[in-house]
Formats: sequence, structure tokens, C-alpha cells
Amino acid sequence: MSITGIIVICVLIFIALIIFLYLVPVGLWFQALVSGVHTSLIQLMFMRFRKVPPSIIVNNMINATKAGLKLQQNELEAHYLAGGNVGSVVQALISANKANMNLDFRTATAIDLAGRDVLKAVHTSVNPKVIDTPPVAAVAKDGIQLIAKARVTVRTNIKQLVGGAGEETILARVGEGIVSSIGSAVTHKEVLENPDSISKLVLTKGLDSGTAFEILSIDIADIDVGKNIGAQLQMDQANADKNIAQAKAEERRAMAVASEQEMKAKAQEARAKVIEAEAEVPRAMADAFRSGNMGIMDYYRMKNIQADTDMRESIAKPAGAKPVNKSPNEK
Repeated sequence: MSITGIIVICVLIFIALIIFLYLVPVGLWFQALVSGVHTSLIQLMFMRFRKVPPSIIVNNMINATKAGLKLQQNELEAHYLAGGNVGSVVQALISANKANMNLDFRTATAIDLAGRDVLKAVHTSVNPKVIDTPPVAAVAKDGIQLIAKARVTVRTNIKQLVGGAGEETILARVGEGIVSSIGSAVTHKEVLENPDSISKLVLTKGLDSGTAFEILSIDIADIDVGKNIGAQLQMDQANADKNIAQAKAEERRAMAVASEQEMKAKAQEARAKVIEAEAEVPRAMADAFRSGNMGIMDYYRMKNIQADTDMRESIAKPAGAKPVNKSPNEK
């Protein structure tokens, strides 16, 4: 056999050995064996075909066994295939067991598949965390605005993690409770003197009902005095009343102007009718002369009477008065 053939055979044997060690993780099997985890090479090999990394399953089973937990290999594989985080679930079970918490494998996997961090939930249940609320503005009965900030200490309620509301709901309910508490105060000074009254009132409302947390305490961190909302509202109402009164006055003025214009138009119409009637006088006098109903002496007597009347009117008028406009037939 040539040297080339020997080299080819060695390479093939080496490749076959690598494939065998990949499909049959002997080292991982031996590690599990010495750690007290019972599994077989065939099972580890079948994990490869089921597209489950044997190292994840075996290492987490070793961790659980060393912590005194008994977990089934098939359950871990099923949780991995379902898209769960096997390492997080196992670490959460170990932490819960050390803290004497009642957390079983089924509940832990349900929490993990629900999208929540089960390990973080266990840590929060053991070590409560503080949630700072954003500034909450409320108005007391005397119209003074108060801006309060609170710190809510919560711990995880393991039983409510699946389907329970999150931190946003806690913050919204606490904010609502602060607004209700401040709004029920007669004066803002009462709230400033006894800020713990807000905490007591809010805690009695059972704000953690239906949430994934249990509220341990609510502490008012800071209260600031804001605007005088009552005075501002009164000013706005006064301005609104003033605008309404001005609008009504403008309406009355417009109606008066319109009425005056209408009266002027009627007066002009009446004057036009008078002028039209006076224009008919010369024509009537001419008809009277032609028909013989009026003589020249009658005409002169009428002119004398008009002249006498004009003289009396001029004597009766005060100095500087404007003369009366005469009709065309009197000029």
C-alpha cells in the first residue's frame, strides 16, 4: 500500500472519529456519570437528532442534582423544544429551593414561557425592589396643587406571575390613589403636615390585586406646592364672563346703530314725500288760475300771509340759528 493511501485512510478515520464523538458525546456522558446524573450514550446521541444540545440538558441536570433537586431529562428537553430558557428555569428552581419558596417545575416553566424572567422574579420575591413613581399632580379642596413623588416597595407574587399585571399597573394605581387622597384633603396644609396619610389611604385600597406583585409599603418621598389652581380657575371664569358681557354689549350697540339707521332712513323717506308734495303746489295753483277758482288778489294775499309768517319766525329765532330750508315754490 502506498503512502498516499495510508494518509487517506488516516484522514477518513480521523473524520469518522470526530463525527462519532460529535454524535456520541462520551466526555459529557462521563461527566454526568461521575456527577450522579443517570443518562445513556444513546439518549445523548438521540438528542442530536432531536436538535437539542446535550450540553445544555446535562449541565443543568448536574446543577439541579448537586442542589438536591430531581428533574427529568424529558421535561427539560420538552421545555427547550417549546422555546423556553432551560438554564433560567433551573437556576430559579435552585434559588427558590434555597429560599424555602414553594416553586415547582411546572409553574416555573409556565412563567418562563409566558415571557417573564422567572429567575428575576424569584430574586425579587426574596429581595423586594423599590419602584419610584413619576411626579403625580393633584389638587386639594382649597384649590392648591400638590406634586407628590412616592416610592413603592414590592415583591413578586409567584402565583400571579402568569396573567398578572406588571409594574405599569402598579404605578397607575398608586398615582390614582395619591390623586384621590390629596383631592379629599380640605386644605393642602393638612397633606404637607401629614404626608403619611396618603400612604395609609393608598395601602387600604388593595392596589396589588390582580397584579404580579405584592405591595409592602408606599412611602412619600417628596411633596412640592404647585400652582393655585382654584384662583386660576376663578380668573379664567372672570375673563370668560367679561368676554360674554362685552359680546352682549357689542350686540346691543350694533342693534342700536341699526335702529338709528332705520329711523334715519324713514325720516329721509318722509322728507322725500314732503318735498314731492310741495312740488305739486305750483301745479295745483296753476290749475286753479286756469279754472278760475283762484284770482290774482287771492295769490297776493297768500304771499303776504307767507311773508308775515316768515318775519315772525325770524324774530322768534335766536341769533346764530340756521335758517329753515324753504320749499322750491317759496323761493
